[in-house]
Amino acid sequence: MAIFWVCVLAVSILLYVLLDGFDLGVGIFFGFTRSESRRQAMLAAVAPMWDGNETWLVVAGVVLWGAFPVVYATLFSAFYLPLLVMLAGLILRGVAFEFRNKTEHMRWIWDLSFAGGSFVAAFAQGLMVGALVEGLPISDGQYAGGEFGWLSPFSLLCGAGLCLGYTLLGACWLVRKCADEVRDAAYRLIPPLSIGLLLFLIVVFAYALGEDLRIMSRWLERPYLFVFPAIGIVAAIVLAESVRQRRDGPPYSMVVLIFAAAFGTLAISFWPYMIPFTITIEDAAAPHSSLAFMFWGEGLFVFPLMLLYSAVSYAVFRGKIRPASVNY
Repeated sequence: MAIFWVCVLAVSILLYVLLDGFDLGVGIFFGFTRSESRRQAMLAAVAPMWDGNETWLVVAGVVLWGAFPVVYATLFSAFYLPLLVMLAGLILRGVAFEFRNKTEHMRWIWDLSFAGGSFVAAFAQGLMVGALVEGLPISDGQYAGGEFGWLSPFSLLCGAGLCLGYTLLGACWLVRKCADEVRDAAYRLIPPLSIGLLLFLIVVFAYALGEDLRIMSRWLERPYLFVFPAIGIVAAIVLAESVRQRRDGPPYSMVVLIFAAAFGTLAISFWPYMIPFTITIEDAAAPHSSLAFMFWGEGLFVFPLMLLYSAVSYAVFRGKIRPASVNY
């Protein structure tokens, strides 16, 4: 039963990264766009689904709280400040999204809030991932790093890297959903973002080698992990070719595949640990009775319905936005 909830958690986190990642990326891109017509089109491209995307973050939190309370307590103790900053960013961008169209003279404040909230939320998420990869100070199963035990050059680097990745994901989403000027601007942004992301990965790999991070030994122990970078390389080649040919569909799918490959690499590198490399799945799991009780509610009904809802939402709002719908 614990493995079932690990899979639910993994799917929820991956869906959040892929779905909310592109609208956070659009928000960051939004901050570098001065044309009001482009900004309206960018908001219209994410308007039907942005709030639904964030639901997957709630699902991940609920699964941690109910199925893996030890991990929930440890992570929230370690990342208390980054989580508060991330939630503040998400709240700020949500308020800005709704309020910017209701004002005429002070719209720049909400524009700045939307872009700034998107950047802060993305940066905080990357920072926490970097801290997990580098390793949290855990003693006797409890976090022992103080208020800033998560802060390091590596975690800051990962925060910046995820902002790059989310912006690339957002640019590819705009290519798929928009036309004319917005699509062309997104196309121009994809090559430098891709190069920046590649440089980030090279720097991270060099840092991990130089600091002899424990995750590197996992790659030597599990050579099949190299399948995931191979998938990412193929996806990057297809991405470059589709951008060269100006094919609007493939870029977003290819970046999704790159993110999924990176997520798979981390997930299998950490296995069977939920907090690397201190707390295992077995150590973290709630009693079987609790896991079974959750299964009959969230596992059997709520989670499948949410998957269905997301699938239907994206099917209904597929295709490019029409000028008449650009009214945000």
